Amino acid sequence: MSQRELRNESGRVLREVGEGQSFILTNNGVPVGKLSPLDAPTPTLKIVRPSKRSGGWADLRIVRKQATQPLNVTIDEMREDRL
Repeated sequence: MSQRELRNESGRVLREVGEGQSFILTNNGVPVGKLSPLDAPTPTLKIVRPSKRSGGWADLRIVRKQATQPLNVTIDEMREDRL
């Protein structure tokens, strides 16, 4: 479970932990902690590699366009319009 999912759905997660469910918490796909009920036994399965995220902005392969003029010139032009 990612940090964002924990933040956005903390109520649901805490209910499920109360019902006996355990979660592995990740930060950028790397396991960093475990959320489990107080009386849960320690698992014997060790995580040997972090999860990999698929999808997202990087998969869109957006090609950035080069500016035709420096940013400060564009900002100065926009400021002139207000005067």
